Amino acid sequence: MLLEWREFMKDVVAGSWSELNELLFGNSWQETIGRFRSTYAFRGVFDSADDLRSTLVKGGFADHEQHLLRNFRKYARLDSVTYDSVWNWLALAQHHGLPTRLLDWTYSPLVAMHFATAMIDYEEVEGAIWCVDYTKTSELLPSAMRRVLSDEGSSVFTAEMLLEVAPTLKDLDALKERPFVMFFEPPSLDDRIVNQFALFSMMSSPTAEMERWLESHPELYQRILLPPALKGEIRDKLDQANITERVLFPGLDGLTRWLKRYYRPKGFRPIRREVTSREPDTHEPMLRR
Repeated sequence: MLLEWREFMKDVVAGSWSELNELLFGNSWQETIGRFRSTYAFRGVFDSADDLRSTLVKGGFADHEQHLLRNFRKYARLDSVTYDSVWNWLALAQHHGLPTRLLDWTYSPLVAMHFATAMIDYEEVEGAIWCVDYTKTSELLPSAMRRVLSDEGSSVFTAEMLLEVAPTLKDLDALKERPFVMFFEPPSLDDRIVNQFALFSMMSSPTAEMERWLESHPELYQRILLPPALKGEIRDKLDQANITERVLFPGLDGLTRWLKRYYRPKGFRPIRREVTSREPDTHEPMLRR
């Protein structure tokens, strides 16, 4: 079913570095304010075959959303969040790898480029950058949610704004007149969220899939494909622009990730030993957070 749906995707292939920047920064001029301000959220993936299903759906956890979050709140330190609200806890849970209905996005096209090219093991695989207009998605929200955004003069929620319209996930689910997607900015839990210019998307139910929703709203998005031949140039130019793990993941872990990738010989492939029952495979992909 997923492959059948992908035949209808609004894909455009970036043929060069210049063309990629034109695609990402194009249509950002806002006549009403006289500024270049894009209304798109960006999500870079190192493999174009990756989809927009949440970890809650991918992992088969949709029926256990409430249990996961309830127990995360129960066992985490209360001072882990600045304010005891479900939206702060949900953002924290996503940040630390708990399956949630959230997806990571960024306001920054360059940060999206980074996540599409940082995995060197996938340098010969076509990457992609998803671009979704969050101002247009906000126009399709339930009336109560649109009213909150209008009062704030915003197209994106904060945790505090969400608390006003939906104190719990069940309250949010009850608002849906029809399926919807919303974007909200996570609280500044640490420097990673700040430096990555992060925001989240969230569907109106734990089982909903964003790609399916976009199928009904093709005017809201496009997907830019990054050919393998272009990935190396993108990566090198991002490194020169200081868009690296050292900046996006402040601390020694990010510094180590950057150094390992930056100095790895081009074309090098690590030798994988055969995995046995005594020796589990410990290789894991780099996590966004």
